[in-house]
Amino acid sequence: MKTLKPSEIAQYCDVHQRTVSRWIANGQLKGHKLPGRGNYRVLVEDFISFLHQQQMPMPEILLQEDTKQTPAQKKRVLIIDDEMAMRNAVRRVLQSTPYDIISAQDGFQAGVKIIAEKPDLIILDLSMPGLDGFDVIQFIRQRPDLTDLKILVLSGLAPADLAESVRIGANDAIAKPFDNTDLLSRVNNLLS
Repeated sequence: MKTLKPSEIAQYCDVHQRTVSRWIANGQLKGHKLPGRGNYRVLVEDFISFLHQQQMPMPEILLQEDTKQTPAQKKRVLIIDDEMAMRNAVRRVLQSTPYDIISAQDGFQAGVKIIAEKPDLIILDLSMPGLDGFDVIQFIRQRPDLTDLKILVLSGLAPADLAESVRIGANDAIAKPFDNTDLLSRVNNLLS
């Protein structure tokens, strides 16, 4: 069982060691007291689940340690939205997950990336110039090699349009503006 010192956790999270001690004292982070000393150690898997719960970015060195996903089976999420601010907002919500995050700014670029990158899930805006989200859904659902690809629509269009996207092949749909926790749980559900 690999353990970490509070000082190592402080370095990973770019916080002061006292902050880590507070997390342990508050019970947010599970720490184990060393017998006969006041020092704590934290199991790597406890630290990883703490990062997931707090939606904090996973340090590179721990990505290999993450017991939930080995690099070979790391799930890939493609964010497709013509607005950079929206792509970044979704990326921020997902940065604490063990998934690989890639993005595309339009339907055409998305089509190329879907074939080249083979994502497990796409998060798709419906209203984009050129090839819109409905076209992208139809393109995916017509291809036998993409039957396992999950589609989560994230759009500011009317509820009727969201329902239509699910009718033609999306797995789920969320209205913009979205709730971070809701988005995260739907992504996790679709990828589990």
